[in-house]
Amino acid sequence: MRSHGLMQAIARVNRVFKDKPGGLVVDYLGLADQLKKALATYTESGGTGQTAIDQEEAVAVMLEKHEICCGLFHGFDWSGWATSSPLERLRFLPAAQEHILAQEDGKNRILKAVTELSHAFALAVPHEDAIAIRDDVGFFQSVRAALAKSDTDKQRSQEDIEHAVRQLVSRAISSEGVIDIFAAAGLKKPDISILSEEFLAEVRELPQKNLAVELLRKLLNDEIKTRTKKNLVQARSFSEMLEKAIRAYQNRAIETAQVIEELIQLAKEMREAHERGQNLGLSDDELAFYDALETNDSAVMVLGDKNLRLIAQELVQTVKQNVTIDWTVKETVRAKLRVMVRRILRKYGYPPDKQEKATETVLKQAELLCADWAA
Repeated sequence: MRSHGLMQAIARVNRVFKDKPGGLVVDYLGLADQLKKALATYTESGGTGQTAIDQEEAVAVMLEKHEICCGLFHGFDWSGWATSSPLERLRFLPAAQEHILAQEDGKNRILKAVTELSHAFALAVPHEDAIAIRDDVGFFQSVRAALAKSDTDKQRSQEDIEHAVRQLVSRAISSEGVIDIFAAAGLKKPDISILSEEFLAEVRELPQKNLAVELLRKLLNDEIKTRTKKNLVQARSFSEMLEKAIRAYQNRAIETAQVIEELIQLAKEMREAHERGQNLGLSDDELAFYDALETNDSAVMVLGDKNLRLIAQELVQTVKQNVTIDWTVKETVRAKLRVMVRRILRKYGYPPDKQEKATETVLKQAELLCADWAA
């Protein structure tokens, strides 16, 4: 970028990141000093001076980052990528992801390396060295997109979006459309609300075992997030189980095949939990309160399913009748509900030493559902 183009870029970033410390452009590549000098020159000359980031410096950074990415794919042949159709390119991705995931901290390393390469590439185009590696960059970005897609805890940053738009506008890298991680793994997209036996069996047979772990982790995490909005206890329990299995996998404490079996078993337990409400004759809301009663506790189990179902049903009815839009922030309303919950627990002989914790869990569960009820 030179002259007026550079000034426009700085002005745009300043608008987007107006509250950033330092008052100048976000320093992606360690070029802040050059930008400051360019800005000073431009200002001193009344807006007519020649301002430029040394493109050769950007190219040097780009080539360095390209070398790092190539190193992460050492031993993997992607030479056919450039001449393949979009459909054929999908077939490269499972093996490419497996190659990265098999490495120590491979996923985080490739995400970081490709992001840095993309930033440098966007500044280097249309330099001939940038055009020469654009197919490699496209391949690296596709693998990164597939791996990032499986990471449900992170959203695409604004800077990633800015660079993607800039590359598309420059036509340096063509768009391949949205990456579907299931298509990239050679699988049909499943109904994740069911986690069917057929799909789980298909994942188990994937030759790319590390990729299978990533797919299962994403599916289970998505399902847990859905349940977090409805069933506090279920979501908390399954989240802890998933975290424990993934931590053991990441620490290499268990074999990849073993963690796949554990995740498949967790998927089955989640499916059974989803069906449990129907078997008990409870609605989803009633099941959420049923679970909030610590039904796995031996002292509670003596009440029997019948009494626990009655407690859950009466809790739902009572909370619904007394919920207001702002009840979660008014302690007087919360205190009233707390008394009502305790009264119901005592009515059915709920263990006295368990009532306090059960009451708090019930109130937290009610907070999840109160928005819909109040509306």
